[in-house]
Amino acid sequence: MKKSKLNERIIMELERLIAQSCGDERKSRKFTQLHVALLKKYYNAADVSIDYHRHRVKMDVIMDDEAYRPGKLNINLPVLHTNLLFGNLKSFLRSCIDRDHKSLGFYAQLLKNFKQKEQVYSLA
Repeated sequence: MKKSKLNERIIMELERLIAQSCGDERKSRKFTQLHVALLKKYYNAADVSIDYHRHRVKMDVIMDDEAYRPGKLNINLPVLHTNLLFGNLKSFLRSCIDRDHKSLGFYAQLLKNFKQKEQVYSLA
């Protein structure tokens, strides 16, 4: 019971942050980093760039997880270059939220890091 409430709270906080970040016409660096992190996680992408003006996301999606080694230089990874169009950024990012335990842990860490950055920006 407690875990499900915590999981829902994580999802609600993430959705609130997405709504807040999409409402701002001028995307700040911290919001862009949040968007890129969500897309990298959902699509298993190595490189993500978002063109907010043209409503496009360009990314390199890793095709084979077995070939990827975090501690090793990865020169010949099988990747798929994609160019996605989105109509509504908020809906697009919300559709990229997974509700499995591994993803929820990632989102909790992402929210924690985001809050820490927010505090640093407010002190400066």
